[in-house]
Amino acid sequence: MKIGRNCKVQNNVSLYAGVVLEDDVFCGPSCVFTNVTNPRSQIVRHSQYATTLVKRGTSIGANATIVCGSTLGRYVFVAAGAVVKGDIPDYALMMGVIAKQKGWMSRHGHQLKERNAEGHLVCSESKWRYEERNGILRRLDWDEDKALA
Repeated sequence: MKIGRNCKVQNNVSLYAGVVLEDDVFCGPSCVFTNVTNPRSQIVRHSQYATTLVKRGTSIGANATIVCGSTLGRYVFVAAGAVVKGDIPDYALMMGVIAKQKGWMSRHGHQLKERNAEGHLVCSESKWRYEERNGILRRLDWDEDKALA
C-alpha cells in the first residue's frame, strides 16, 4: 500500500496491500478496495494480490467498490455506490454497478456538458477547455501535473 501527498481518506476506508494512491486522491466514506480476485478463507493467496492504481486527483464516492487490478486514470470521478472494474481513462465520470462511463469531469470536479464555438468541452467553474479525441480527454489550458493552488 502506498498513499501519496494530500490524499483524503474518509472514515471506514480500508487500504490493503497492492493499493497505490497517487497525490491528491479523495476516498469517500466506506469506499472499498479489494486485493484478491477470488478470495477463499481456507486458501492463502498473499502472493496473488493484484495492484490497484488510483492516479492523481481521482475522487471516489462513498460506498464505491474498486475491484483489484484496476487502474483509475487522473482526475476520474467515481460516483457513490459504483463498482469499478478495469482500466478507466483520465477525467471519466463512472456510475453504476458495474460502473460505466457516463461522461467527463473537469479537474475542478464538475461534469463537462458545455461546448464552446470550437467544440471544446468547458468547465463551468474554471472555464478551462478540454478536448475529446478517440475516447481520450485532455485539458488544454493547464499542465496536467501542476497544482491548482
